[in-house]
Amino acid sequence: MTRTRIGSLIVFSAALSFATASFAQVVERKALTLSAAKRIVAAAEADAKAKNQTVVIAVVDDGGHVLLLERLDDTQVASVEVAIGKARTAAIFRRPSREFEEQIKNGRLASLVLPGATPLQGGLPLVYEGKVIGAIGVSGNTPQQDEDIAAAGAAVFK
Repeated sequence: MTRTRIGSLIVFSAALSFATASFAQVVERKALTLSAAKRIVAAAEADAKAKNQTVVIAVVDDGGHVLLLERLDDTQVASVEVAIGKARTAAIFRRPSREFEEQIKNGRLASLVLPGATPLQGGLPLVYEGKVIGAIGVSGNTPQQDEDIAAAGAAVFK
């Protein structure tokens, strides 16, 4: 073999090893679908209406990006961003947004400056096969009422 062929063989071999190593690092993930988000929102909406409560319901993917948003009639406009923030917090931190509100109540004020955190009760992660693949956030009423409505939506997902 010539030096050129040996060099080419080494480069090809290295490229193949790199491609195999790169491929081995790819992870398959489950994703929350729009169809699932619609079912989650419908259940939360039904619960809110049964309780005669006006809320905003937001469902986000695992990165906290909005998949679906619904504002029931007569719900305060300010609740739109709050619902999104609660959902995003539950998704990206992989825990209920209530935990951050509790931390602040217990004196851990550093929770106020966590990037992307909305430390208010009412955001719940959506877990599938042990992984958070999205979240629901509800805003418009008391913290417990918001979380109860979010739980009604999340229950459909489980």
